Amino acid sequence: MYDYLVVGSGLYGAIFAHEAKKHGKSVLVVEKRANIAGNVYTENVEGINVHKYGAHIFHTNNKKVWNYITQFAEFNRFTNSPVANYKGELYSLPFNMYTFNKMWGVVTPEEALAKINEQRKEIVSDPKNLEEQAISLVGRDIYEKLIKGYTEKQWGRDCKELPSFIIKRLPVRLTFDNNYFNALYQGIPVGGYTKMLANLLGGIEVRLNTDYLKNKEELDKLAHKVVYTGPIDAYFDYKLGTLEYRSVRFENELLDIPNYQGNAAVNYTDRETPFTRIIEHKWFEFGKDENGNDLPKTVISREYSSEWKKGDEPYYPVNNEKNSKLYLEYKKLADAEKKVIFGGRLGEYKYYDMDATIASVLDKCEKEFE
Repeated sequence: MYDYLVVGSGLYGAIFAHEAKKHGKSVLVVEKRANIAGNVYTENVEGINVHKYGAHIFHTNNKKVWNYITQFAEFNRFTNSPVANYKGELYSLPFNMYTFNKMWGVVTPEEALAKINEQRKEIVSDPKNLEEQAISLVGRDIYEKLIKGYTEKQWGRDCKELPSFIIKRLPVRLTFDNNYFNALYQGIPVGGYTKMLANLLGGIEVRLNTDYLKNKEELDKLAHKVVYTGPIDAYFDYKLGTLEYRSVRFENELLDIPNYQGNAAVNYTDRETPFTRIIEHKWFEFGKDENGNDLPKTVISREYSSEWKKGDEPYYPVNNEKNSKLYLEYKKLADAEKKVIFGGRLGEYKYYDMDATIASVLDKCEKEFE
């Protein structure tokens, strides 16, 4: 008998397994895919660490989390500075003085603020939907070019049909600062995330290509306690209904050129372009291999956002009122399962960033192993 059976080898599962082993517990990790690392999995293609399930840029203001995760990888100094492409016009993200200069020709922060304030006046009452919320924050010009099309592709719905709370705030910087996350600590693990997760899982038994839910009865017999990081509704066989997720489809291309777009991320913000963005993976590590040599080829991924259906990969929860209510019903069932810990983005139905996932699992481990 193992002390813990950990379902899923992503960040939450790998950290829990590592901490359990550190506290002298026996652990078995089962993973449905053919590889470890969950959605942070990176695959080496021609010397480029390709973020197989979408771009993952680590950023945090939490020193405890940073000190913890940097035990398992050295992080580079990558700073996320995406570019928005609206019908061939390029804008800086997040919205900053470069953006406002390109949009309106303004040069000083005072001019930029006057322009935004003038356009915000269009919304006179409380915003009733995402469109009104966005205009009330940044004005119509920025909304039309840089928010509307991208958001509608992301959510598969018209901005007038989306709740205003999705955009509670939009970063507006009256400085020439392109640092998207503005976090104290950020970067990408040198050598990719898979290497980092392999370090976390060192010395722990991992069974790949093992679907827990299909073999639940026999796997449950192997351990005193289960840590489950899959979708909470799937665990209960969707008996209360299906929680909604957004999914993402990737079109990957290896190109025999050294540079496709000159930046890690370019967002396509018009409605007509079917994909939301193009990621050029080599720029996460400055276009160099581990020895600092320039890489001759490049890999790009076009991202298409889609409505999730059973069989698809769930990426992020649709935390609207309806789904939040349903999740609370599932949580009641989960709380009654005394031998099961539900964790991570899918297990807790939360749109966790990586640092929040780490904070959450470390908190759980402190309680579990105190």
